[in-house]
Amino acid sequence: MILESKKSKSPPSQWVRRFASRVSSDVAVMDLACGTGRHGRLFLEQGNTVTFVDQNINSLGDLEKNPNVTVIQADLENEPWPFSSQRYGCITVVNYLWRPRISQLLCHLDTGGLLLYETFAEGNEEYGRPRNPDFLLRRGELFERLRGHCRVLAYEQRTIVDPRPAVIQRVAAIRQKH
Repeated sequence: MILESKKSKSPPSQWVRRFASRVSSDVAVMDLACGTGRHGRLFLEQGNTVTFVDQNINSLGDLEKNPNVTVIQADLENEPWPFSSQRYGCITVVNYLWRPRISQLLCHLDTGGLLLYETFAEGNEEYGRPRNPDFLLRRGELFERLRGHCRVLAYEQRTIVDPRPAVIQRVAAIRQKH
């Protein structure tokens, strides 16, 4: 059973669930822009230590006494980068895009570590928020940003209907040697 926040019953993304079993329980995981922590909670259930990062950490209070949890409150767009030398065997990012931080994020992924990234893409404006192009990936952008840094296991740009209609890009990629 996935540890669920009292404030949200949203299940983890199908994309993250699809690749979660590739992450061994002995590696540290970061759930960036985690919201209610639905993806990090999935990895906690697998036995991983998880760092949850978000500007609003109110829905993570039920995890505060868990010895396998670190919660970092950070405004990733307006404050200094909250990480120094921390390294992770898996980083998940779902429904969040701040382009200036993508390359910094990759510096915290161990060689051989798994990046699971899924967010909105151009065309999503037809379905709702976000509509601002600053928060929508251009066609093929996520794949291109990983070129030379990661080996892509799977990549999609498509329209989905569940949990709501949206245009997304998503990637599962292994960090190559630095």
